[in-house]
Amino acid sequence: MRDGQARTRSELASITGLARSTVALRIDALMKLGLLRPVNDAISTGGRPSTQFALNVTGHSVLGVDVGASHVRVALTDLAGTVIDERSELIDIARGPVVVLEHVMTMGSELLAPSGESTTGGAAAGGSAALIAVGVGLPGPVEHASGRPINPPIMPGWDRYDVGGALGRHFGVPVLVDNDVNIMALGERELAWSGVDDLMFVKVATGIGAGVISGGVLQRGAQGTAGDLGHVYVSRGADVFCRCGNRGCLEALASGAAISRALGIETTSSGDIVALVRQGDIDAIQAVRQAGRDLGEVLTTCVSLMNPSTIVIGGALAAAGEFLIAGVREAIYTRATPFATQHLDITQSRIGANAAIAGASVMAIQFALSPERVDAMVAALGD
Repeated sequence: MRDGQARTRSELASITGLARSTVALRIDALMKLGLLRPVNDAISTGGRPSTQFALNVTGHSVLGVDVGASHVRVALTDLAGTVIDERSELIDIARGPVVVLEHVMTMGSELLAPSGESTTGGAAAGGSAALIAVGVGLPGPVEHASGRPINPPIMPGWDRYDVGGALGRHFGVPVLVDNDVNIMALGERELAWSGVDDLMFVKVATGIGAGVISGGVLQRGAQGTAGDLGHVYVSRGADVFCRCGNRGCLEALASGAAISRALGIETTSSGDIVALVRQGDIDAIQAVRQAGRDLGEVLTTCVSLMNPSTIVIGGALAAAGEFLIAGVREAIYTRATPFATQHLDITQSRIGANAAIAGASVMAIQFALSPERVDAMVAALGD
């Protein structure tokens, strides 16, 4: 029912192969849970018109949380991912999980309070939508199964902190936690590339990473580190040290910090580099173009291994536009096989800064409406 199309009991029985009586019982349970709603009657072919049912996107809500290096953004969305309201604050992630997550809790509670929404996962007062799940993106490696950040380089005090547990105790609903690049890949695909099943989202900013969607499914890998492109070796940087302790990492050559060092400027913002590019600074343009080539060298291997149909470049440095992407294309089209690249689209992010908050909401919705979770809700209703 998540495709938005309204259907009758008979249509659902035909699609699922279940008995009509079984379908009717399931519909009744899902309506009691507020997940389905009746809509206009179907066109009659004789006799009484059959009632149609559709997903009740406003019956429940989720919170999407985007925690960045210097900001927190929280959005309340319906089950279609449409933002109802949102809050954002500037806060340094180095202040630690207790302080930062307290801000998340406060902002989330403020968003839920105006409509009387429940923060316990149950029915809300006055029939308002109930919070059903929370999705969180963090700017560092995350063990997705536990929701705990693992040795995050820019997040002192966060290592193995139970982010999901802390927020779950406050909001009373399941909390899903992942790294920011994975959720950006989810958000970008949901809002801009819904018909693409094989997509890579590459974030280029202070660090470099990728979210990989293959066969329509986000691939996290065994420990959740799939897509960690920033520490892949690039031969041009054999003598360049990386903050991870190795030499020649892509991040040490093509990140915002690396470009700043190459230009001999002191800045903590990739936006300053983008500003130089837009002003026509030749040195900045050449440095960004070279960063694109270095990134493209690594992505060439990904093209051969994963065969994506779309590579989306996002993050703060993506605002440099064609100067960065031209370098990526130059490397990939030179090195990858023509068969792998004949229909490959290499492009800038379409939704930019909204990718992370959209992806966090999508992650929460996908979990909340998964077969296992819905079965559990129906079983609890029966109890």
